Amino acid sequence: MVRLLHRVALAAATAAGAVAYVLTNPPDEAWISSLRAVRFTRAACAAVGVSVDYKWSLRSLESGTPQYSKVMREIHLRSALRLREMCSLNGGLFIKVGQHVGALEYLFPREYVQTFKVFHSDAPQTPLARMKRVIEEELGKPADELFLELEATPLGAASLAQCHRGVLRDGRVVAVKIQHPDVGKNAYTDMETMEFLVHCASWLFPSFHFQWLADEVRRNLPDELNFIHEARNQEKFAAMFRHLKFVKAPKVHWDLTTSRVLTMEFCEGGKVDDLRYIQRNRIPVDEISLKLGQMYSEMIFQHGFIHCDPHPGNVLVRASRGEGAEIVMLDHGLYSHLTDELRLSYCQLWWALIRGDQGGIQRHCLALNAGELYPLLACMVTARAWEHVQTGISESRRSGAEIREMRGQIAMYLAEITQLLDTVPRQLLLIFKTNDLLRSLEHVLGSNVYQRSLVTTSRYCLRAIGDHQARNATSWTRKLLCRTRTGVSLAILRLYEVWLWWKAALSW
Repeated sequence: MVRLLHRVALAAATAAGAVAYVLTNPPDEAWISSLRAVRFTRAACAAVGVSVDYKWSLRSLESGTPQYSKVMREIHLRSALRLREMCSLNGGLFIKVGQHVGALEYLFPREYVQTFKVFHSDAPQTPLARMKRVIEEELGKPADELFLELEATPLGAASLAQCHRGVLRDGRVVAVKIQHPDVGKNAYTDMETMEFLVHCASWLFPSFHFQWLADEVRRNLPDELNFIHEARNQEKFAAMFRHLKFVKAPKVHWDLTTSRVLTMEFCEGGKVDDLRYIQRNRIPVDEISLKLGQMYSEMIFQHGFIHCDPHPGNVLVRASRGEGAEIVMLDHGLYSHLTDELRLSYCQLWWALIRGDQGGIQRHCLALNAGELYPLLACMVTARAWEHVQTGISESRRSGAEIREMRGQIAMYLAEITQLLDTVPRQLLLIFKTNDLLRSLEHVLGSNVYQRSLVTTSRYCLRAIGDHQARNATSWTRKLLCRTRTGVSLAILRLYEVWLWWKAALSW
């Protein structure tokens, strides 16, 4: 505690000195925001304001009453807006954490998720003149010598970088991803600030267990700041999904790529949740949902190679004459590799969930370190209520009432959810984010593919489990038996899929 107070006092003194300097030497806004003391003070003031709001506003209310729930929702919204304002001003890593919050629908209250979702497509922008300086520092020549044109308005702005449409000297159209000027300088100091504030929050609110989020950001930060790493991932992804003709990743221009600048092929398309674009281009929404489900199922169950930042801003869709809906994957900065043990445990859990195998659900949840909270893990994986998990999630699709019920229970079980996330493998968090993306897109697009999506999931689970059993068979006869059993199961699934297709066709 003494150490904590010492750090606060030191930070306060530093902040006071910075403020005095700024008052006597008025600089530009970007320079102010780059001051470590200013960034720390903003974050600390926002965190203190949020903490006081919760403690004071709930001081005389009884937990579980309608009035308590009403006031809690109001505090959630006020706090989310206050924190979003702070993140927008500080930028960089604070935006990155905000994007995480906006993607974790199963963990954070709805007010937080909806407030922070804006960062997926509307993060603060850096003026082009400052970005051109980054290009010159990295590539050794002025941007105007390398590009015939570089559009002033970015295609998109994110936490660590923003992307501009450009034209090379030979006329080729490219997308140029440029790191924000001060991100590298501020990233690790911002990381320490966040860890400090999370520690303080845990001390004030003992049920607050979000150290894992800070740990995730710190571990991934070096790779996310290195665009060479992203370019290699981009090429690896393209090679891995070469056989799926409807999946595309932009080609890299290595001669114009460094750790802070990534130049790649420009790909036309609209955001995958842009319903107007999709309708205008007559792209079938069911086809989009099914192809995304196939791509992510192969990514998780077969390759164990998971995109760590799945949100609509990173997925484009466009019409292709030969392949129907075409999926363009962007932002390959961070992937995670599942161990074979984790990948197979997750496959087996899904297969048990689809069949309603209670013993299998419990056994495979325990293998993922869920302990006595295994029913909660099963509900988080499927986003289904426990009564539906018990009977088999393939028996019914999610209703609006069930979705509202699940959202209402997030606040009720927040302590248990954070406790569970402290014990299960960290990579499950990334899988949860992918699942949330697919479910939210089905809702936004209005697609009707729940049962066909489960068939796709089942197919990849069966293949992964069958391949594992065949590889570990002790004789050729056992290997043949494994292959035959898997083949028969896949054939039955195929017949079921055809029946679903006919059923959907007849309903038109």
